[in-house]
Amino acid sequence: MEQFSALMAAISTFIIDAADNPFVYLLVFLCCAIDGFFPPIPSESVVVSLASLIMSHGVPNPWLLGGVAALGAFVGDNVAYVIGRSIGTDRFAWMRRPRLQRGFEWAGVELRKRPVSLILVARFVPIGRVAVNLVAGATKYPHRRFAFLTSCSALAWAVYSVMVGIVAGSWFKEHHLLGMVVAIAVAMVLGLGIDRVVTYFSGAVSLRRKTDVHDETTPTA
Repeated sequence: MEQFSALMAAISTFIIDAADNPFVYLLVFLCCAIDGFFPPIPSESVVVSLASLIMSHGVPNPWLLGGVAALGAFVGDNVAYVIGRSIGTDRFAWMRRPRLQRGFEWAGVELRKRPVSLILVARFVPIGRVAVNLVAGATKYPHRRFAFLTSCSALAWAVYSVMVGIVAGSWFKEHHLLGMVVAIAVAMVLGLGIDRVVTYFSGAVSLRRKTDVHDETTPTA
């Protein structure tokens, strides 16, 4: 038990020291930017877990964290747009998976029906935002308008992520590792909840379900 406590203390110290390092903001920017077009990068988890330390340890700076996260998210969303505009949505084998193609088709239909709300909400749904942004580029949705909408959604997403982390961290000031885990779990549940609420009111198929890249069918090159 003493060894476990010592290990947890060492991990805790490492995380706090890392959160106080200026390079952590570069890490946040890169995670948020790459996640905009490569979903396996867990940008939400990085932002909310760092934000959960703010109340108990005063690091990182919440304004810098939110600003860098918003900038990274904006860059990532627009990179996805440029990729979609440059190569479309069927250039590579993984893009041609039946379930993902259905997601792209759905996103195209919804973009024509309700582009503003879709682009704004998609930022809060991992994977879903990638499909929407790729299709926005592939369908030549006006880039100036897309950039404005994604700047708004990136800012809202960053504020939301930081606040989730701060609230969860305030519940576990004395156990910040647990606070980080809870913050990540809360962010995941809220993301799913946002998707379901939008699905309910719009009558559309779930963003997550439509854009699930884990298809059982093996794609042909």
